[in-house]
Amino acid sequence: MFEKLKQMKLRLEELNKELADPDIYLDQKHFQKVAKEHADLEPIIEKYEEYLACEQNMNEAEAMRKGETDKEMLDMLDEEYSSSKARLADIEKELKILLLPKDENDEKNVIIEIRGGAGGDEAALFGADLKRMYYLYAEKNGYQIEEIDGNYADDGGVKYCTFMVKGKGAFAHLKFESGVHRVQRVPETESQGRIHTSTATVAVLPEATNVEIEINEKDLQIDTYRSGGAGGQHVNKTESAIRITHIPTGIVVACQDERSQIKNREKAMNWLKAKLYDYYQSKADKEYSETRRLQVGTGDRSEKIRTYNYPQNRVTDHRINLTLYSLDTFMNGDMNELIEALRIAHQQALLTQE
Repeated sequence: MFEKLKQMKLRLEELNKELADPDIYLDQKHFQKVAKEHADLEPIIEKYEEYLACEQNMNEAEAMRKGETDKEMLDMLDEEYSSSKARLADIEKELKILLLPKDENDEKNVIIEIRGGAGGDEAALFGADLKRMYYLYAEKNGYQIEEIDGNYADDGGVKYCTFMVKGKGAFAHLKFESGVHRVQRVPETESQGRIHTSTATVAVLPEATNVEIEINEKDLQIDTYRSGGAGGQHVNKTESAIRITHIPTGIVVACQDERSQIKNREKAMNWLKAKLYDYYQSKADKEYSETRRLQVGTGDRSEKIRTYNYPQNRVTDHRINLTLYSLDTFMNGDMNELIEALRIAHQQALLTQE
């Protein structure tokens, strides 16, 4: 690890020289590549330099102890040596985490799909609650929401809906939400006060760029139709909604959120790219053995990942066996404690594999 860090330190020095040359701005593509590599390396080398400084303090304290006879000075040197040694171990752990392979999707926008599962109307209402939860989480963390598509029941329930969370690091924060979410509560229509169990499924996809996914227009079947739902008389009079079928894979996407057919097509194409990226990535993942799956859980959408128990004000994530008795605030978008715990568990799994 430390030999690798030495090489990275030398590389950062080379990048510093490149960035100091005014001619680098003449080639913007090269400049952006160098700037990104510099940004990736800088925090690692800053931590490495902190390690070297701490190591030097520890070695100096140890050397000074050998010739020292004054008890008060010896005690001070012992304290310096012990604290430096302890800090050194902590920095080494931090360096290992910084050196873990980066998920290339982490900085991207994220597309979230929610579908009501088992439980009929109650499942659809729970889907609406999940949608609201993610919207509030996005708002609290400075992300933007862009609607893509949806099919809603008369009582406000979500049969299915798709939306994008836009902002740096959105995927990194929400990528562990994929799976089956289970709710335990007394529905409003339950006259005898019995607790019902319902589910909704959540799929989380990174937004795919044109560079990652190239789509042949000949592989697409594009249909237009009249939008339904809220939006006034306009949605029923113009065929602005778009449905795109990717013939080779059978993947279908639709968008009716915008009044403009052009805008709906653009949103639908972005969603299709994300679904194709996920489709091909999933196929590639199957080539690896189970021991190479480093996600928290399998990431399978059929896997029950979390239970929301309303009578006990409890939310439990089954992948990391973490229970929080703050369901009320969690459903209002205060998800950071659980998201951070999932991120740490993922890092620990990666470190174990390394």
